[in-house]
Amino acid sequence: MMPTDAVAQAFGLSKTYGVGTAAVTALDDVTVEFARGQLTAIMGPSGSGKSTLMHCMAALDTPTSGRVVIDGVDISHLKDKVLTTLRRDRLGFVFQAYNLIPTLTARENITLPLDIAGTKVDAAWFDTVVDTLGIRDRLSHRPDELSGGQQQRVACARALVNRPALVFADEPTGNLDSRASAEILAFLRKSVDDFGQSIVMVTHDPSAATYADRVVFLADGRIVDELFAPTMQSVLDRTQDLASTGVGV
Repeated sequence: MMPTDAVAQAFGLSKTYGVGTAAVTALDDVTVEFARGQLTAIMGPSGSGKSTLMHCMAALDTPTSGRVVIDGVDISHLKDKVLTTLRRDRLGFVFQAYNLIPTLTARENITLPLDIAGTKVDAAWFDTVVDTLGIRDRLSHRPDELSGGQQQRVACARALVNRPALVFADEPTGNLDSRASAEILAFLRKSVDDFGQSIVMVTHDPSAATYADRVVFLADGRIVDELFAPTMQSVLDRTQDLASTGVGV
């Protein structure tokens, strides 16, 4: 079953690193769609191709073959300058390591993409995002004055401030404790439900996957299964089923 209104699509996507006997296939003819206005989780074992798929779809890496369409735009043959503009204007990113600029305040980190683009900040939307994340009293602080959870909230605000078509989140709770993780995941869920945001999240955590509308399972560079309306038990059961059939997840 494929989503009918796709914000991102991959067609026959493959990625090989190295050549000859040293060649490693990270993605093997992947075709997948990600629905607009939904949170999709990508799961799989280490080396399954999760991050490679996300990086190729986000134009952070170039596939060996296949096509990627983002928000109706085929990015497969775009020039670097156009790709940079597309990433800046249509995509948001949340990484495990936060990727904040240490010399900038939280406010300056949040508005950085707009500042680089020379775009005026939508004050009402900025306030909505900041207040939803509960970081208004931290806007004048620099990253080293913030906890890990607070830094990731700033990163989430930065990802949403330009109203992107799609947010890619790569292990967004990987460096956080359980409470901070739950807060970040609840915000991502809320941004889908209340703001209509589209999110693709790479995770290894079954509990994080339960916040998604759909879970896509990868193994050996291929999509091997998917699960809709996941619960903790259904994710664990599906993971165990795949492992028992020789597909490690």
